[in-house]
Amino acid sequence: MRKVKETMPKSSHKILVLDVGGTNIKVQATGQKQPRKIPSGPDMTAKDMVRDVKAATRDWKYDRVSIGYPGPVTAGHPVREPVNLGGGWVGFNYKRALGCPVRIVNDAAMQALGSYHGGRMLFLGLGTGLGSAMIVDGILEPMELAHLPYKHGKTYEEYLGLKGLKRLGKKKWRKEVFKITEKLIAALQADYVVLGGGNAKKLKKLPPGARMGRNENAILGGFRLWAKE
Repeated sequence: MRKVKETMPKSSHKILVLDVGGTNIKVQATGQKQPRKIPSGPDMTAKDMVRDVKAATRDWKYDRVSIGYPGPVTAGHPVREPVNLGGGWVGFNYKRALGCPVRIVNDAAMQALGSYHGGRMLFLGLGTGLGSAMIVDGILEPMELAHLPYKHGKTYEEYLGLKGLKRLGKKKWRKEVFKITEKLIAALQADYVVLGGGNAKKLKKLPPGARMGRNENAILGGFRLWAKE
């Protein structure tokens, strides 16, 4: 987490960042050198998450919270229950439960925000599914490219997600990453692409115009959500 700390944006607030995943929730706060991990899993509800986060951070002080949520988010609110967690996430009052203002974005969008270095950037998260977001001149726009049709009746996610990797094998999957990245750069006129997610490490080389993301950039993205304030 050293690079994240060195590039931390300035803010008058003490911010707690939650990167919610299907196996762990990574948490870090302003002034803390190392993140902490909280086990999650298929039985974890939103209420359970708040309880565990409060217990794990009882010695930290914060007055703002950023949440990277593993599902679609509209106007700062989750609109679909997460696939790999328990229920109760949609419609949950996070501000009341956590006791301070909360900003929620899709987890891919939060990692994109932490990976941004100017211009027109496309972020693709190669994980269990396919996360996507675009930032143009500092304006974040979460996207849902995963379920758009690609070819042979299958979607982009069915080619680049975990199921696609298993179905195609690494060699053909890598070729599809190159093809789809090239198509999306042309279609969206992106200056560059950041490839994040756990499966990005399975690439032997990167497509032209692509950079390798880092999972810890999600934490930096959480801090950047409040940077203007």
